[in-house]
Amino acid sequence: MRLASTAHTTQPWLIHEIAPDFRLEDVWALPTPGGPDGFKTLIAVLEGADFERDAPRVARALWVLRWKLGTVLGLDRARTGLDTRVASLRHRLPADLRKAAEEHVEDGSPFTFLYQLDNERAGELANRTVHGVLHLSWVPDGEGGWRGQMAILVKPNGRLGAAYLVLIKPFRYWIIYPALLRSFDRRWEQHWERG
Repeated sequence: MRLASTAHTTQPWLIHEIAPDFRLEDVWALPTPGGPDGFKTLIAVLEGADFERDAPRVARALWVLRWKLGTVLGLDRARTGLDTRVASLRHRLPADLRKAAEEHVEDGSPFTFLYQLDNERAGELANRTVHGVLHLSWVPDGEGGWRGQMAILVKPNGRLGAAYLVLIKPFRYWIIYPALLRSFDRRWEQHWERG
């Protein structure tokens, strides 16, 4: 379920200090009900996710198409990424978190790990169109339980980046995010069924 921006902006997240110059693009409630100590479980379940395999055919096709177009148009070349076109947000982290980020073993996600605390985790990516942050957190659900929350923060790269974000918005809202949330829901249920 899509949430109001305040679901993210009113929380005391570290990401606010690390990326104050980024725009909050989306905030979503994750279908991951649990207790106050569920964040590590959320991360473990999501690290095992394979969106390309789990998503419906149309969402997988869009995902593959995006990466193929990125290759053809040169959107994802190394020189357009982190620490080439833009500085990684790792340089803004406190020393202990920067060291942990540098030692982190990447898991195949398109997002480069930034940091993880008790109730939040962030990763970033950069290409020719945008510098983006995926922020995951663990929050009270307002009904006595807890759940995951996902926020997307962006810094478009000029007119091309702004146009790209406008172009992909309907696909994100109608196809990608719903498929991603269904995938999270299935993985969360499978995790608890296995016990």
